[in-house]
Amino acid sequence: MLRFAPSPTGEMDIDTLRIAIVNYLVAKQRSEPFLVRIDDTDKACVIEGKDTEIMQILEKFAITHEQVYHQSEHQHIHQTFAIRLLQEGKAFVCTCGEEAAHCQNNCEMMDRSAYSHLKENGEAFVIRIKAPETKIVFHDLLKGETNTEPDEIGSFIILNTDGTPTSDFATAGDDMLNSISLIIRKEAHLPRTARQIHIQTMLGYAEETQYAHLAPIRGTEEEILLIDLFREGFIPDAIVNYLLLISQTGDQEEIFTLPDAVTRFDLAAVPTSPVEFDMEKLRLINREHLKRMDERRLSTLFGFADPDIGHLAKLYLDEASTVTELEHKIRPIFEPKSFEGTDKEKMHTIRQVLEDAPMFRTFDELEGYVTQKTGLSTSELAQPIRLLLTGASEGPELSDIYPYIKSYLLEVIS
Repeated sequence: MLRFAPSPTGEMDIDTLRIAIVNYLVAKQRSEPFLVRIDDTDKACVIEGKDTEIMQILEKFAITHEQVYHQSEHQHIHQTFAIRLLQEGKAFVCTCGEEAAHCQNNCEMMDRSAYSHLKENGEAFVIRIKAPETKIVFHDLLKGETNTEPDEIGSFIILNTDGTPTSDFATAGDDMLNSISLIIRKEAHLPRTARQIHIQTMLGYAEETQYAHLAPIRGTEEEILLIDLFREGFIPDAIVNYLLLISQTGDQEEIFTLPDAVTRFDLAAVPTSPVEFDMEKLRLINREHLKRMDERRLSTLFGFADPDIGHLAKLYLDEASTVTELEHKIRPIFEPKSFEGTDKEKMHTIRQVLEDAPMFRTFDELEGYVTQKTGLSTSELAQPIRLLLTGASEGPELSDIYPYIKSYLLEVIS
């Protein structure tokens, strides 16, 4: 089983999304279940509703799962594990406090009577796991072999004064409970791995776990948030495509979808160094996905359910790359027009003619009719009719636009 374990403590960034995508793909490749675990043990940092938002994002990207749960649901199990380690002499009670990185008062030598005295008096204490006696060695599929000396790990806290598990302890316990076979996560978690291996060893877990820690995506900002990409009009297929493209070394076919990636993605080909985020590359990929999108589906992004509006939107893809940019092109066509400026009189005249005009199949037929009725030449007609039909002074040829808006003509010229 593989897992994606986000914390509901803030907006999801693209690094976190990439971890979800890669875990999902590898689970599919291995025919193993994929688990979503909401790591909510740090209640002080949890933001209400973020867990639901995480699941909605996964659904938006078509990342399905076989199981989902909140880590806090297992708190009683984590506590049982800690007590077991305490009883087996693999952990000890410490009164040095949560702030102390190491035990400072030789608490490891405390006997059971002293422990009972602490409980009776209600004195605060934590539970620390004993330091390993030998170095922790593990092989990362991307980073290679890692060695951590015992004194680098030390006797660290596994249960806080309020009885809640620390993040490392809860993570190690849940990964063990779910028999996670491969842990794929951010490189930032690499220093925690030795601790978690030590916890599982002390708990008697003997199954082999593989690890792969992905180097970060670097951008101009500290974090590149999904909410910002959505706001700018990037679509899920393009974001997935881009994130997987920069997550593979070597030449790759550029435009593909998540189902395509199940057979093409190679975990071993993930770069071991940080990769740079390239907004222009994402824009190009987003444009290509919009070009390939079903026209009816594309039209729904603008509040329609009409393939003609999808075709209309695609006319603007030479000058737009995102849904938001297309929105700025499409919306003015259907909004009330501004009858101001040097062309306002001509616009009023043209509108009056069109209000009573029959339906024309092509723009050339429409233009000929308006020319005849108004007495305006083709050159005199060019700018005012463009403003009337599109709300913009420039854009694609009106002969290309007209077939897709002719059924909305009275709405357009309002």
